[in-house]
Amino acid sequence: MSSVSNTGARGAFFASGGRFAEAQNDPIMEKFNESISFDKRMWREDIIGSKAYAKGTCKVGILTEDEKDLILKGLDDVYEEWEAGTFKLMPGDEDIHTANERRLTELIGSVGKKLHTGRSRNDQVATDTRLYTVGQIKEIKTMIVDLLLAGCNLAQSELELLTAGYTHLQPAQPIRFSHWLCSHLWPIVRDAKRLENVLSSTNVCPLGSGALAGNAFGVDREFLAKELGFDGGCTENSLDAVCDRDFVVEFLMWHTMLLMHLSQLSEDLIVMNLLKGVEISDMYATGSSLMPQKKNPDALELLRGKAGIALGRQVGFVATLKGLPRAYNKDLQEDKVPLFDAIDIVKDCLAIATGVLATLKTNKDRLRSSLCPEMLATDLADYLVRKGVPFRETHHISGAAVRKSEELGISLDQLTIEQLKEIDDRFDSDVVEEVWNYEMSVERKSSLGGTSKEMVQNQIDELKKFCEKFA
Repeated sequence: MSSVSNTGARGAFFASGGRFAEAQNDPIMEKFNESISFDKRMWREDIIGSKAYAKGTCKVGILTEDEKDLILKGLDDVYEEWEAGTFKLMPGDEDIHTANERRLTELIGSVGKKLHTGRSRNDQVATDTRLYTVGQIKEIKTMIVDLLLAGCNLAQSELELLTAGYTHLQPAQPIRFSHWLCSHLWPIVRDAKRLENVLSSTNVCPLGSGALAGNAFGVDREFLAKELGFDGGCTENSLDAVCDRDFVVEFLMWHTMLLMHLSQLSEDLIVMNLLKGVEISDMYATGSSLMPQKKNPDALELLRGKAGIALGRQVGFVATLKGLPRAYNKDLQEDKVPLFDAIDIVKDCLAIATGVLATLKTNKDRLRSSLCPEMLATDLADYLVRKGVPFRETHHISGAAVRKSEELGISLDQLTIEQLKEIDDRFDSDVVEEVWNYEMSVERKSSLGGTSKEMVQNQIDELKKFCEKFA
């Protein structure tokens, strides 16, 4: 087979004799301009897209059947080289598209030069990036299910465990530990649903849009979309298709939200770990270089820390897009580093969060010890509500009881019936059995979404049903 040699830093496809009088490029510009160092991860999608395009151009007579078969065989060979780790990048391989086409032409000769007919790297890179993102989103969906199921398993195993619920980091009301955990799982469900929307807007085919004005050879774009598995069909406007990076922005926004939710879960677990209510597995903790006793929840701290960086990726890329004229501009090459970083970080964070929950141990005595009678002050108010007293009055009365206990230096449940009657004579002797019981307090929260055992079990069941549908 004939080969094509690289001429200067521009390589064979951009060598002298065409538009450029000088083949040699400034080496700083060469480094500044290249994207192969990061877009080579899309080698698979680039080959898949080229195979579909070869079939499409054959359908309209640009390629003969024999030429198409030769190109497809050559692309399969290139694919095998990448998969085996034997593909060699060469000087002048500016990006993954140039590298694959260069190697194809080396393998099959001049027929390889026909592949790019009517196609631009503008629609090619948009296609590759969409294909890659769709594939990664599908992997991420599976990982989200793993995380949710790990959470469900933990919630199920600790269904009976009561602990303190907090607002403003102050003890508020008794809840089930599982109710607290589910409060972090439901945001992940919302993230999962939003990811479906991102998948839908990404899963659209721009191939066949050319550089900006469309394809001059009547390529059947609907065929290309079907061949590539783009469920959303084709983009509607060629000019928009080559510069649309909304799907990248949407993914970056989505990953910011997901990591924010994982950060909130991490913060709660860090506090619980501080209070010895939970124990993080040694697999997700580190020690100190100086203090032998230390066991630091570094996995959780890193999950918390990465949320801030995620926001920076999103804002930075939106700022890049905001002033761009139509259509393709090289600024758009800057989409891949934040996108790829976001994908990698999301997958890492989901894996770590899943591992943390799957190996987390609860200290039941510690969690229960966080309960205190003052958390039942609302139950004391509700006791009088059930006797027909308006809540605004009972709230004031219960507050007076709290103040009285503080003045006496005793806990709220140690107030005698006589002391309570001094505050309001509608208190009766049944207040002890009706109010000072954490389990009863929790079980009264029996409305949908509440912390009673039945309602928490309902949440766990619904979460599992969602996982079955989403997987």
